[in-house]
Amino acid sequence: MSLPPKLARFIGSGMTSQRARDRLMTHLQALGIQSDVVLDTLRFTPRHVFIDEALATHAYDNNALPIGFGQTISQPYIVALMTETLLARGVTDTVLEIGTGCGYQTAILAQLVGQVYTVERIAGLSQNAQRTLSELGLKNIAFHLSDGHWGWAEHAPYQGIIVTAAPCEVPPELLQQLRIGGHMLIPVGQQHSTQQLRCITRHSHTDYHSECIEHVSFVPLREGLA
Repeated sequence: MSLPPKLARFIGSGMTSQRARDRLMTHLQALGIQSDVVLDTLRFTPRHVFIDEALATHAYDNNALPIGFGQTISQPYIVALMTETLLARGVTDTVLEIGTGCGYQTAILAQLVGQVYTVERIAGLSQNAQRTLSELGLKNIAFHLSDGHWGWAEHAPYQGIIVTAAPCEVPPELLQQLRIGGHMLIPVGQQHSTQQLRCITRHSHTDYHSECIEHVSFVPLREGLA
């Protein structure tokens, strides 16, 4: 797979080079990521441009990294796992993302689904993400500054929902904004304790099925704007 033209100027060098990215993909495969399209999308998406330049040498380690405002960019394995799980369940249309953060997960989704609607409560993060994603030439993304617990009802229902911070309980508004037959990936649990990454499938107006995909550690899903 060749580098998409819109990403060519973000190729990187040294610890941000394509060789470093290829090593990360080999590691993700060893951890169980199987989707070639997901692996290739991560391979050619420049993670180093989403973090502070001082941390760029760690961009292609399989670690979460700070992005300011008390938030983190998720480790590549978790991004790959959540994306692969949605695609494996046939989600290719509209996806709601709760927690734009630096925009890395947003960028991965935008290259694989038709439309991404992304919600962030921290204005500074949202502004930074919009700037980076615009520079990458990704246009099928709509941004909303709001409390993620409320989702984005205006564009509901969604075929898929990805939540990148952990509530103690699944917000009922997000369940209602999921299309019948749709799937939501959401980490649930207290910070610094065992959290479950759940895949929730909506079968009818009142019938939902939830399964645990992985044990994870996410920052909490907080209320209000910042």
